[in-house]
Amino acid sequence: MHQHILVVDGDCQARDRLISALRRQGFAAGGVGTGDAALQKYGDADLILMDFDLPDLDGLEVCRAIRAASDIPIIVLTARDCEVDRVLGLQAGADDYMVKPYGFRELIARIQAVTRRAKPRPRTAEVMECGPLRIDAGAREVTLHGVPVGVTRKEFDVLQLLASHPDAVVPRKLIMQQVWGGSWSRRTVDTHVSSLRGKLGDSEWIVTVRGVGFRLAVPALRSVLRPTA
Repeated sequence: MHQHILVVDGDCQARDRLISALRRQGFAAGGVGTGDAALQKYGDADLILMDFDLPDLDGLEVCRAIRAASDIPIIVLTARDCEVDRVLGLQAGADDYMVKPYGFRELIARIQAVTRRAKPRPRTAEVMECGPLRIDAGAREVTLHGVPVGVTRKEFDVLQLLASHPDAVVPRKLIMQQVWGGSWSRRTVDTHVSSLRGKLGDSEWIVTVRGVGFRLAVPALRSVLRPTA
């Protein structure tokens, strides 16, 4: 099976040239021109080649969002060549960083090296547990202390997404993209999170990280409340 590479670059001509060159090397390559499209398509790829200069979103934020949800290898291809940019790119989750213009043979070598280092991406568990909270992805059921918690379809999707990234902050934009398909509304996310906190009986179940997103956490033992029947 051919390795599928997603090229993320706002320059249409540069993107198409790179895709054609990758295909000649036997890769199944495709591309998108915006950060929003990258957030929709990255799940189908085995590796991402990303330019940080995108027309809609900051490439650093796109990289962080993808890394928060996936271990997919990311190689940055950008004209940003100062040390600070390199450091920020790697801190955002990129596995490698190349400055334009670059040699194509070197790029292929780096793709091969990053692919060798990449860990297999685990499948999302059917049943996830966070302390007394149990989320059954197959049955789409939530229980707390063994008692069913009635949640809506979207509330379940939000909770499942948070639970699938234990101890990690999930960005608001990623939640919106994964649960609502990219129609951005901060109020929509916050409303569903507020409703979930109420149904779980404690606001500490979902921690707000200001300016970033949310993280699922087990409240302190004294604060965990059993839901009423």
